[in-house]
Amino acid sequence: MNHAPPPLNPPVGTAVRRPGWRFMLSHPARPIALGFGSGLAPWAPGTVGTLWAWAAYLLLRPELGDAEWALVMLASFFVGWWACTATARHMGTADPGAIVWDEVLAFWLVLWLVMPAGFWAQAWAFVLFRFFDAAKPGPVAWADKLFKTRRCQPIGWAQGFGILFDDLVAALCTLLVIALWRWW
Repeated sequence: MNHAPPPLNPPVGTAVRRPGWRFMLSHPARPIALGFGSGLAPWAPGTVGTLWAWAAYLLLRPELGDAEWALVMLASFFVGWWACTATARHMGTADPGAIVWDEVLAFWLVLWLVMPAGFWAQAWAFVLFRFFDAAKPGPVAWADKLFKTRRCQPIGWAQGFGILFDDLVAALCTLLVIALWRWW
């Protein structure tokens, strides 16, 4: 059984099963796509990435107004699109579990739109978002399948967009449930 670390720069199309710190730090797109290490979690990297997003949002929120947050999220979308596309291509998989920038961006959007909110409201937003992202009911499943690569098709910008898109749909579903709850 070979326990050698994955190559730092595998040939395009070569699947990297479990990236490590060396892999993450060997290309500028990877720290972003892998949520600055949160995507390297051995279990539930999407949940760990969402927790990282929550903590980062709470740390940065006092420093940034709404306009600055809008710019941060817009820039994070385009930089994240590039980073997710490049990292998925490097890993040889259309939507690797270690890529968590999609969770980060989507949960920032949720928090930005529900704040100010107390801890329990934020926790329910977290639970709802994780439910929609992991279970992928209805529109989230549709969004998840929309940009998946077919066998032998190269990983490109459409798949990079798809990595972000299903989580943004999960964020919108989360916000819809929260809005309905508040309205009711």
